[in-house]
Amino acid sequence: QMILAESGGGLVQAGGSLRLSCTGSGRILDDFDYAMAWFRQAPGKEREFVATSSWSGDTNYADSVKGRFAISRDNAKKTLFLQMNSVKTDDTAVYYCAARHSYRGTSTKAGDYDEWGQGTQVTVSS
Repeated sequence: QMILAESGGGLVQAGGSLRLSCTGSGRILDDFDYAMAWFRQAPGKEREFVATSSWSGDTNYADSVKGRFAISRDNAKKTLFLQMNSVKTDDTAVYYCAARHSYRGTSTKAGDYDEWGQGTQVTVSS
């Protein structure tokens, strides 16, 4: 079983920065050959797409975070990152990383991913 573990969440003031990490372990491909994504879910709302990264580093962002967030990865360390800058109170949510095999490509739909982390809480104060 593949295990994804997020870290780096916490409380941050609006306008500040935070860096999330997601590290894979368990039954996992040595070259971390997965299409990866970040999603988030605020209380009472559906889980929404934030950003995707192909194995080679091609990226895609939700309009709401474009220009503020940056997704990156270190395949050798089996780790995905999300650099969050100029955060807003609307960014408050539980952030999840997700994975599926690279040959299936990236997707902005949560239902298309097979593996999920447990989530990390990000709270932005005004």
